[in-house]
Amino acid sequence: MTLPSSSAGFSARRSPALLYATLVTLGMAVTVGIALGFEHLGGYIPCALCLMQREPYYFGIPVGLLAMLSAAFGMPRWLTRLLLLVIVVMMLVGGGIGVYHAGAEWGFWEGPASCSTTAQGISSNVGDLLGDLDSKHGPSCTSAALRVLGLSFAGWNVLASLGLAAIAAIGIAKAR
Repeated sequence: MTLPSSSAGFSARRSPALLYATLVTLGMAVTVGIALGFEHLGGYIPCALCLMQREPYYFGIPVGLLAMLSAAFGMPRWLTRLLLLVIVVMMLVGGGIGVYHAGAEWGFWEGPASCSTTAQGISSNVGDLLGDLDSKHGPSCTSAALRVLGLSFAGWNVLASLGLAAIAAIGIAKAR
């Protein structure tokens, strides 16, 4: 028994949009998952700009899920396209933050003066707390913790963000 495409929950015309919405959502999840893995498994403490670069992913994943649902359940095409456009904008913003961060790491421009995260390993002893706060500092935004193939985490984020923005943009074009 074969089912017509409309009874499968979405039509064949909308499946390219579903494919690209799924690809971009999985891409965002994998990218931020890798960053979290380097932090929690690899011990690389993120600086404030590193954390800021993750925000488009944190907001983009739910938007991507909505785009997937919109495409899968045959919602109006403009809705799926709008959701993918929101992802494009978020990824471009994340990529822009990455360019700023990578430029500060390479010394092309000044990084933010107050760029550090909360220090790890602060004592729970109240008597030592003030001393620990004075002696422990988060990582700087102007020095790369690790470079792989010449790129820091910020540089890789630029490439990932631009790639994901391109995938979402192709999804917009295919959703027509």
